[in-house]
Amino acid sequence: MRKYRVGLWLAAVAVVSGAGCQSALAQNKFEVITGKAFDSAVPKDFYLEGNAIPTRHAVLVKTPAGARALFALIDTTGYATNIKAKYVGMIITEGDLTLCGHKVTVGSYGFGWDLPGTGVDAPGKFSLYNQAGAAVADCTAERQADLKLPQPLRVIVAPDGSARLYHAKHYIALQ
Repeated sequence: MRKYRVGLWLAAVAVVSGAGCQSALAQNKFEVITGKAFDSAVPKDFYLEGNAIPTRHAVLVKTPAGARALFALIDTTGYATNIKAKYVGMIITEGDLTLCGHKVTVGSYGFGWDLPGTGVDAPGKFSLYNQAGAAVADCTAERQADLKLPQPLRVIVAPDGSARLYHAKHYIALQ
């Protein structure tokens, strides 16, 4: 009977230890957030250069450090040509984030994404701007031609915990 109790105790310790390791591993990767937490985080409009621009196609992620980052496309229909040409989306981050090799601190940003023409298998360009419209960073946005069912905007987390922000078939790395 005593061996049986010791065995049960060891099994319980193993299960609890495994669960602890599992949650520790989960903290070292990106995680897409859905449900009520997502619904309460997405703003109806985003303010850029004096304009409140409607958001759409949003995605919320938890970073490996535990901070949240919100990405969304913005609807610039009816806005000035300079706004339409510059912005396609917005980012709000509660912690430091690296976008295509450029460190971004806590705050909100607008981004542009220049894509090649339809059917052209070539990279695009990602540009990041601060709230006032000044350039913060830019980089090449690679194209993943074999991506199934591209969406307007999404984050895909790889099994190793790394993540990519996609606009259709073009992406930038998140760290």
